[in-house]
Amino acid sequence: MVWRARIGALLVAPDTVPEIEFIRMVPKGVSVHFTRMRFEGAVNVETLSRLADEAEKAAKLLAEMKPDVIAFCCTSGSFIKGVGYDKEIIAKIERVANTKATTTTTAVVNALNRLKVKKLSIATPYIDEVNVACKKFFEELGFEVLDIKGLGIRDDLEIGRQTPETIYRLAKSVDKEEADCVFISCTNLNTIDIIQPLEYDLCKPVITSNQATMWECLRLVGVKEPLENLGALFKSF
Repeated sequence: MVWRARIGALLVAPDTVPEIEFIRMVPKGVSVHFTRMRFEGAVNVETLSRLADEAEKAAKLLAEMKPDVIAFCCTSGSFIKGVGYDKEIIAKIERVANTKATTTTTAVVNALNRLKVKKLSIATPYIDEVNVACKKFFEELGFEVLDIKGLGIRDDLEIGRQTPETIYRLAKSVDKEEADCVFISCTNLNTIDIIQPLEYDLCKPVITSNQATMWECLRLVGVKEPLENLGALFKSF
């Protein structure tokens, strides 16, 4: 029985990873409920820019099960139009669903601030034009992006097929000694099993899109329970 909170998650239609990772992260008494946002074509600036409208439609469906918070679970889809775009998406969801809302980008920014990160390196599955938007977004918020590297993948299903080993190596390759944190961007990357090993090996916090999204949702609903093997972030409620 759900007795602490219900979390609603809006997923990009081809995503295969978030359900698996979110369910593994929720503490006892919290449930996660999913619906999908229509997404057609390659992962690029144009297609990502359409997701905000799809979020409104999907949020109306989730609203019927009375979630305590709804998360727009797409990192690139919530930074693609620059600073403030994530807040616009939140406002749209809250208006149609009459509940709290957040986005993955909002969650990541709050996580970086909670961990007092100033300088970071970013690993992504994206093509260059999306990485440019990503770097610009974080720099305009005052973070120093020391390096950003993507896998150049245009097919969202293919992003979900990337192994933890591939993502681990990518994250390790972007790390700089002076970076306060490594951020792994994209909710459709399999990252949950590499967070703790990366933190041990890099001797610094690692933030991932799904980890930050769940941390933010739990924080918003008042469930502040430190969880093991999810990195420094889950010890910083």
